[in-house]
Order: sequence, then structure tokens, then C-alpha cells
Amino acid sequence: MDARHVIEQVRDGRATDDAVAWFAAGLANGTVTDAQAGAFAMAVLLKGLTEGTRVALTRAMRDSGDVLRWDMPGPVVDKHSTGGVGDSISLLLAPALAECGVYVPMVSGRGLGHTGGTLDKLESIPGYTVEQSEDRLRAVVRDIGCAIIGATGRIAPADKRLYAIRDVTGTVESIDLITASILSKKLAAGLDALVLDVKVGSGAFLPSADQARALARSLVDTANGAGCRTSALITDMDQPLARMAGNALEVAEVMAALTGNPVNQRLWDLTVALGGEVLALSGAAPDATTGGAQILKALQSGAAAERFGRMVAALGGPSNFVETWEKHLPKAPVIRDVPAQTAGTVARIDTRAVGTAVVHLGGGRLKGGDRIDPSVGFSDLKGLGETIGKGAPIARVHAATEDAASRAIAALQAAYAVGNTRDLPDLVQERVG
Repeated sequence: MDARHVIEQVRDGRATDDAVAWFAAGLANGTVTDAQAGAFAMAVLLKGLTEGTRVALTRAMRDSGDVLRWDMPGPVVDKHSTGGVGDSISLLLAPALAECGVYVPMVSGRGLGHTGGTLDKLESIPGYTVEQSEDRLRAVVRDIGCAIIGATGRIAPADKRLYAIRDVTGTVESIDLITASILSKKLAAGLDALVLDVKVGSGAFLPSADQARALARSLVDTANGAGCRTSALITDMDQPLARMAGNALEVAEVMAALTGNPVNQRLWDLTVALGGEVLALSGAAPDATTGGAQILKALQSGAAAERFGRMVAALGGPSNFVETWEKHLPKAPVIRDVPAQTAGTVARIDTRAVGTAVVHLGGGRLKGGDRIDPSVGFSDLKGLGETIGKGAPIARVHAATEDAASRAIAALQAAYAVGNTRDLPDLVQERVG
């Protein structure tokens, strides 16, 4: 078999499982050139794969590097989100799941485009180190029940190479390749069960309901076909998930919720829904409703906060972070209100524009290698359906300079539309299983 033959098969709609598996191995070992990888990605984008060949590609990309094996007294589970704004669910969910008797080796990513990254959020905690050895990951997960870290170079190297090529060849939007990319890394963690949070709306990578449904169906079918019990919730991203958007600000909102302060109900409710779903999938709860009640108890009792604090300390952060988080998180030097330009009800939010404004404040990367300022972003964001007066704040901007704050104010004002009240979108819109 050779790369040209595989590309021709995909192009003509007759790719076999063995062919795509061979190509994935070639991506990892260097047999396949960059030009051939780009041609393969374009052929997949234009022609698509069958469900069987998509499963074969995913498995082969998973197996191109290390695949973790676990010997734990309970199920090994994880959650993956397709990306949003103000989405800090992982920081709440991982310790809550651990308190419910499952084990969570959460291999997470950095910000991509307008969406925030879990690793960038955690790195706003002084000393927290996301780059850990496999031995350290195993030790922390066994002792504490959860660890949130970054992927090593030995996890799905075929995906790492293909992803970089897709980024420069106009082939990022292929649902087949998105599926294989997400799942090859997640399944390499050796999971028994996985729940997926597929976003839909103005802040999602795939904003339409049909696109979100197609991606959710592809992810669920492929993961189950690869041997991991999986379901997906399609959830709203027509507004930021939480009141905060920005790395340290989102950690602050999580810590307030974990330590008994008033919580953002959307953030809380989605944590419970996703947690209940994966507990049911793994057999740790008889159904999602019972599992959700277990997650809620872990959050409300303070047990999840205690687990989170232990995880932070084990991965290099302050040993007393839960008690002193306000002291440790960085704060921006310039904080200003964002005044509403007209009075009325928040009728629409361009959530992608909100995320992009955070990036331009320095809270994300405009190009590879950019250094993130963890302190910047927006707090106290108004949500859909809320009434505001002219000149009243729709948010507060946290910025490094006055000029940056002024630009962010203008961007956020443009992202908000005030008008007549409309029906609010459901937080959880559909389950795909």
C-alpha cells in the first residue's frame, strides 16, 4: 500500500478500513509527506468517509501513540466540549465526578480561535503545571480521582500532524476529521465512558442546529464503534455560558461556586447534566437523573471543592488555593464598566464576537506563540432576556491598558443587541446517544 493509492481511494469514495489505518500510521512514522496529508484531508472533506472507515481512522490515530491502560476500582471517564465562551465546566465537573467514585484523567486543550482553553485557565493559578509525565498523571488520578493536564507528544501523534496540516489547507471543517481528531486523543486516555458537550449557536464553531446534530451523531457513533460508551448533549452557545469570560476570571467564578457563593445557574445546571450523563454511561449511577443528583450533592457539600484543592496542590499550585483563591489569581490594572447604548431587553448576543474581544485583550492567541495575559476579560456579563437601562453596565472589562479597555468596550457594545423580548434558547437542546 502507498499514500497515493489511499488518496485515490478516498477521492473516489471507495476507501477501506485498512487503507485509512495505514495512512494514519504513515502520518505518525513519517512515511506520508505533508503534501500527501493535505491531499488526503481535502479528499475526506469533499468526499467523506463511511461510518466504518471513520471508526477505523479514529482507532488508528488513537493507536499511533501511547494508549493508557488503567487498573482502578471504579470506571475511568471524561467529558469533552467542542468549545465555547465562558465555558469552565471542566473545572467544576472533574472534581465532582471524582467525589462520585469515578476516575477522571482529563486531557484538555488550549484556547482555539475565539474559544477559551481549559489549560490556559488553569495556568492562571500560580504554579499549576499542565505538562505532566504519564507516571505523575497516574499517581494523581489514583490518589485524588482527577487530574486535568495537557496531552503529551506521545498521545495521538498522527492527529497532531494532521491537525497542523488541516489548519493551513482549508480542511478544518470536515466532520469526519473533526471527529477523528477529538476522539483519537480522548480515547487514548483509556476511557470507559465519555460525555460530549456539542455547542450550537453564535459562539459555536458549527453554529447551526443541523451542523451540531451531525457532529454529535458522528462523534457518538464513532466513539461507540471504537469501544467507548458515549453520548452527547447539544447545548446552547447563543450567549456566554457564564458571567465571566477570560482565564483568571473564569477560575474565580468556578471557585465562588465551589465555595458556596452565589452561582451562575447555567454553569451549575450544565455541570449537573453532563455529570449525570457520564455517571449513567459508566454504570456509576442507574440513570442520568440519579447521577445528576450525586453531582449536585458533591458540589453543594464542598466535597468537590476539597478535591479541586488537592488536585491543584498535587499539580504544583498553592496548597491552600481553595481557602485563598482571591489572593492568588491575577487581577488586571484597568477595570471599567461597559455601558449599554440603549435601554431595553438583551435580545441577541454575538457570542463569537465576545470571545474574539477577549482574545484581542490578550486573553487568547492571535498567532502561535503569543503570550496570554490571564487577568483580562469580561465579568458580570448580562444574559439574554435581561433588562438594562441606557448607560447601565452590560459587563465590566478587565484590561491591561486604558486603550485596550476602550477598544474592548466598543467591541462588546457592538456584540449586544437590545430589543424586544424573545423566547430564550434551552440550555440543553437535545441528547444524542
